[in-house]
This record gives sequence, C-alpha cells and structure tokens, in this order.
Amino acid sequence: MTSPTTSLLSTPPEATLRAAAAWSGHDTRLILAALAGIAVIVLLITKLRAHPFLALAIGSGTLGLVAGMAPQKLIDSFSAGLGSTVAGVGVLIALGAMLGKLLADSGGADEIVDGILRRTGDRALPWAMTLIAVLIGLPMFFEIGLVLLIPVILLVARRSSRPLLLIAVPALAGLSVLHGLVPPHPGPLVAIDTLKADLGLTLGLGLLVAIPTVIVAGPLFARFAARWVEPTPPERLEREQTPEPEDGERRRPSFGVTMATILLPVVLMLGRAVAEIVLPEGGAVRTALEVLGTPLIALLIAVIVAMFTLGRPAGLGRGGVSSTIADSLPPIAGILLIVGAGGGFKQTLVDSGVGKVIGEAAQGANVPVLVLGWLIAVGIRLATGSATVATISAAGIAAPLAAGLSPAHVALLVLAIGAGSLFFSHVNDAGFWLVKEYLGMSVGQTIRTWSIMETIISVVAFCCVLLLGLVV
Repeated sequence: MTSPTTSLLSTPPEATLRAAAAWSGHDTRLILAALAGIAVIVLLITKLRAHPFLALAIGSGTLGLVAGMAPQKLIDSFSAGLGSTVAGVGVLIALGAMLGKLLADSGGADEIVDGILRRTGDRALPWAMTLIAVLIGLPMFFEIGLVLLIPVILLVARRSSRPLLLIAVPALAGLSVLHGLVPPHPGPLVAIDTLKADLGLTLGLGLLVAIPTVIVAGPLFARFAARWVEPTPPERLEREQTPEPEDGERRRPSFGVTMATILLPVVLMLGRAVAEIVLPEGGAVRTALEVLGTPLIALLIAVIVAMFTLGRPAGLGRGGVSSTIADSLPPIAGILLIVGAGGGFKQTLVDSGVGKVIGEAAQGANVPVLVLGWLIAVGIRLATGSATVATISAAGIAAPLAAGLSPAHVALLVLAIGAGSLFFSHVNDAGFWLVKEYLGMSVGQTIRTWSIMETIISVVAFCCVLLLGLVV
C-alpha cells in the first residue's frame, strides 16, 4: 500500500504504464483544448488588456468548444461553476472586506501601527513593519493594505532616517504572503473550495509556512534591497479620507481591543481545526467549536463584534458604521466577478474531461503533485500577472489530483499553488505598478526589489510546503 507521503511526492511505476496504455487521440484533443483556453486568457489579459472576468469567460468558451462540448452544456457548466464558487466564497470575501474597512475607518489600523512603533527601537523597525503588515493584512486585500501602509512606510523611514526599502520591503512581504497563502483572501479561499480542502487546517499550515517565508523575504532580504536601490518616493501621499465621527470627536479603539477583534476569526477557525483533532466526535464542546469555526460564522461574528468594538468607540455611530460597511462592497465587485469566472473555468475543465486527462497525464509523467501544482501556478502567474487568476486556474487543473490525498496533503496542495501564484511579479501585474509608483522607483529598480522579493516568497514558501509534506 502506498503511504500518504509517497502518494504526495511520487507516483507508483504501475500508474505510468496504465496512463501510457490508456492515452488516446481524444485525450490529445482535450489537452490542446486546455492549452487553447489558457492561451486565450493570457492573450486577452496581457495583449488586449481585457478584464480578467471577460478573459476567463471567453477562455472557458474556447476550451469547451475545442474539447467538443455542446454549446448548451458548455453554458450550463460555466454557469454552474460560477454560481457555486460565488456561493462558496463570495460571502466570505464580502465579510472580509467589511472587517477590513471597519479597521481602516475606525482608526484601528492606525492604532496598531502606532502601538507597535511605540514599543520598537530603530534597529527593530523592519521587524516591526513586518508585524504591522501581517496584522493589517489578515483581514485586508493586498491593494487596500498597501494603500493604507504606504504613508506609514514613508513617515517611519523619514523619521528614523533609515533607508526606505529597509522599511518598505518587510511590509510588502507581509502583505504579499498573507494575500497568497492565508484565507480569507480570495485566492486561497477559491483553491480551498475547488480542492475541497479543510479551511481550518489550511489556515494553520498556511501560518506555519508564512512565518519563515515573511522573515526571509522581509527583514532579511530588505538588507540587500536597501543596498541595491535608493528610490526617491513622492514627497506627499494622502491617505484615503475616513468618515467623520457623528459626534464631531475623533477617537480610536484601543490597541488591545483592535488586536482582539482582528484575530477573532482566525482564533475561531483554528479552534475548530484543533477541536476536530483532539475532541471526541459528537461532543457538545466540539460541536460548538465546529459551528463557531465555520468560516462564514467566524467572519460574521467578527464583523458584528467589530461594529461595536471598532466603529462605536471611534465615534462613527450607527450611520457611520452603516456607511463604512456599504462602502466596503463596491470595490470587491470586480474581485467577485473574477473569482466566479474562475469557478466557471474550473467547472468547464471538469465537465469537458480535461481535468481527468490532466490528472492521469500528471501521474503518467511521474510529476509529484505539489511540484505540479506549483509549476502550473507559476506558469499562469508569469503569463497573466494575476495571482488570483493563477490560483484559480491552477486549482481547477490540479483538482483531480487531490482526490486521493489526505486532508493535510490537500491543504499543502492549496499552499503550493498559492506559493506558485506569487512567483516573479513583473510588468503585467497591477501590483508591480502600484509598488513602483508609490515608492518612486524605475522599472528596473522595481524588478530588482519587488520582483525578486516575490520570487523569494514563492520559492521559500514552496520549500516549506515540501518539508511539511514529509512530516504531516
């Protein structure tokens, strides 16, 4: 019998013989269909600058038609995949956006920054910025966290007279790692839903991978980046205006309360994972922890708690809290469309038979599952520039390979794909241009710093995943 570790990192020889014997002309057509669909997505995003939602929808149609699907079946597959994906992760993304907006508008994010900087000496500033980025990045999307942190990065660098990149790189690394590896960010959530991974287990393993990855790509790499490049940032960057308090008095929630609110959903989801391991099935405590740790319930509880612990103490009042929550939703409309279209692409892969053929081909090629997932995500990331599109597409392609894996190894496959989705951000990635403009760097300087940092994150995280695959 093959052990779980063996099935994860190698393929039995008999699988190679079976796969080679079963290959047919129809299988070749399905592989060509997958390549055509991905090529159309890449072309539309990179050359024609089409929105990823349209690119994924058209790419799905190309895949299905080349694979020989009937038009009505193709439409039904894409629609079913879109609907199930949005139903599975759309509400979680919305709740995460609400929590992040409450954190920003209440001044809670400022309190975290000031509270940590008050306790930090100049020499420890890069490590402090890493911690700030990780804490703020837990409930926020990368772009929102970046916009929030840039004024802080510039202010800290100016006051401390330390090189800008010595402060900026740790913060960028913290945000990027959380974005690629840890739910409730869109990419990891979709991969978890597609591969049927356990969210609590993936969250726990993701944090284990994230810690050494952030350390290496953040404070340690920052020492070299600060020597290579000395950017000249814009003199002034305005922070987004936050709602005025209804009583006219600007206040902030306390540091302890803010921290407890941010970490509440993480603690609830981790509590569920621990309960499923150590507590007997059917017990009252385990049942309660399983309910409270369900991602939807955990995030909903956190948002409700944040309305009282963050919004009210900041003087926002009922109207201000309501306005903040309403304002959090329009910016994520595009994300939800991309995520949904990615689910439609995944379902088209499955219903056309491409997913099954790719799974069998991977076994026949004797490619380890984790390596395959990482490589697929790397290829799509380099081609499209989108970490979310890379994660969604790679998860759909790798889904058949997850069927025979243990829960821990499915979670590791999610993380391997997430790590691959962060590889070498370059000129086709919106994040590349955000960092370039905010820090005042040239294209070459951005490649030598941001792009290399992203590559370090991808490689270090993947190595950590491989090491965990040997022991779990």
